[in-house]
Amino acid sequence: MTTLNPVAVGPTDETTDRPSRRRSDLAVLLHQIRYEQLSFWRNPQAMIFTFVFPIAFIAIIGAVFGGGEASDFFYGRTGMQYYTATIAAVSVLGACYGQLAIALAARRQTGVLKRLHATPLPAWIYFAGLLAHCLMVSVIDVVLVVSVGALYDAPVPADWASVGVTLLLGSVCYCALGAAVASLVSNSEAAPAVVQFVQFPLVFISGSYFPIHSDTLNTLAGLLPVKPFNDALLSAFTTGDGLHWKQHGILLAWGVLGTLIAVRRFRWDPRPE
Repeated sequence: MTTLNPVAVGPTDETTDRPSRRRSDLAVLLHQIRYEQLSFWRNPQAMIFTFVFPIAFIAIIGAVFGGGEASDFFYGRTGMQYYTATIAAVSVLGACYGQLAIALAARRQTGVLKRLHATPLPAWIYFAGLLAHCLMVSVIDVVLVVSVGALYDAPVPADWASVGVTLLLGSVCYCALGAAVASLVSNSEAAPAVVQFVQFPLVFISGSYFPIHSDTLNTLAGLLPVKPFNDALLSAFTTGDGLHWKQHGILLAWGVLGTLIAVRRFRWDPRPE
């Protein structure tokens, strides 16, 4: 009778190797997240301006609107309630969209991405590490804005679960759009201008810096990625009425679109002059 040697059976080897591969991928992903975090925290200018802008802005708003009463101008909210949510949203947009697009363009221009692509590091782990890093920075930004807002009598968010879901979807959406924009710009010098060209008008028509009372403009902005994120955070911060499927669906749709553009157009090497 012939005895089979289990070591020689291919499917068994593959099944045995899967858990070790998953552990290996997880270890590499955690290492990539740590690398992105160390790179960020060791860059004092990037770190300071990422956190100082929203803190300074909300402090100025607090000096102006702190202790005010709810009004129709802020849709039944106080000025601090309104701006605590919208400035938190702007900080997430800056961390996940603006900084990511500029950083990817700069890394491609300097050849960092080309060298990285030549290593065994899977592309999905690299981008997952970037996403996790941006999400962590966004969480810190939101906590800082909420903390400073509380000093000016802005209540803490009413629904932390909704805040968490909205923050995750917004971060994924903005990171995907940041990667898409980075794939379209020709060089790192053009990246800040292109990023601001897209971000600046969206922030204003979406009511981030002042409420918009035009139905036409609100309808248009509601189909774009910034206002749905603002609205979902505003509701989570003030009313706590659960998840907002419409806004979350729009964020998810823009995230899918950004991902498709990035996958199709992303380049690891600099564009030829």
